[in-house]
Amino acid sequence: MALLLNVLWLVFGGGFILGLSWLLAAVLFAVSIIGLPWARAALNMAWLAFAPFGRVPISRAMLNDGRGDLGTGTLGMIGNVVWIVLAGFWLAVGHVVVGVANCLTIIGIPFGLANFRMASAALFPVGMAIVPKAVAEAAAKRAAMRTLDAGV
Repeated sequence: MALLLNVLWLVFGGGFILGLSWLLAAVLFAVSIIGLPWARAALNMAWLAFAPFGRVPISRAMLNDGRGDLGTGTLGMIGNVVWIVLAGFWLAVGHVVVGVANCLTIIGIPFGLANFRMASAALFPVGMAIVPKAVAEAAAKRAAMRTLDAGV
């Protein structure tokens, strides 16, 4: 079912154009050597933009059992602020506009909801990983168990 939805997404949901916009952002950031961390985040999001059904963005810290990395700590937060200013806001607006257009038809509502999910992820892509839905659910359960074990 996810394969069918992803193919329809590329053709009717705006996925192809939005995926290309993410790739363009990745290329522009990669051209300037200093933008390589943002290029990596944009490539991860392009992967999600081309096929959003069956996969979700998740924090790498949650995925790695609470162990953070450069992209999930303070530097990641600073990177996300820079990202919002340079490209994230406009990519999120693009997803919202296409999502609203998709929701105008009943058949386009799943594509609109996928665009809204992408719009929220477009604002904070640094420190995120794109994983299958089952992996994200398992990581969330592990994080919940760690919280319970800590007594919080």
